[in-house]
Amino acid sequence: MFGTLLLIVVGIVVAVVAWAVSAYNRLVKLRNMKEEAWSGIDVQLKRRSDLVPNLLETVKGYMHHEKEVLQGVTELRSRARAAKNPVEKMKAESAFGMGLGKLIAVAESYPDLKANVNFLELQKELEEIEDTLQMARRYFNGTVRNLNTAIEVFPSSLIARKYQFSPAEYFEIVDARDREVPVVKFN
Repeated sequence: MFGTLLLIVVGIVVAVVAWAVSAYNRLVKLRNMKEEAWSGIDVQLKRRSDLVPNLLETVKGYMHHEKEVLQGVTELRSRARAAKNPVEKMKAESAFGMGLGKLIAVAESYPDLKANVNFLELQKELEEIEDTLQMARRYFNGTVRNLNTAIEVFPSSLIARKYQFSPAEYFEIVDARDREVPVVKFN
């Protein structure tokens, strides 16, 4: 009788320890997946940032009256490159993306620029980078969701709290104006 009770207690202890190790390993795996997803975003952000000087040089020759747009994009690029942590980088990159959008919109007013082969190639490459970046953001947000869920649900929340796993932030639209539906007017 005592031997059977001892086996049951040892079995329960072994099961609890096995569960704790499994829960910890799952949290580590999810955290690493989030970090890997962030590195994918970071690579695309660097590609976009590296493309901008070429885009600005191409545009500069045509846009003599749009100096503030060019300077604004250059300043936003500098801020984005200087951002240290993912949260700062998300905010800076959101503003930088808006600046690039403004640059492309202003460039539409210059027919000679729109016909320039270099500009068209750079614009196409920028579109490809933005598409890849959007997919990388979606993957990152999925890994953040999985990590945050594992951190918050019981019983893995016990292990997460004990080993100080903290929820991650989603890569979201920072500026509320980006969420607004554009107004289209036909004259």
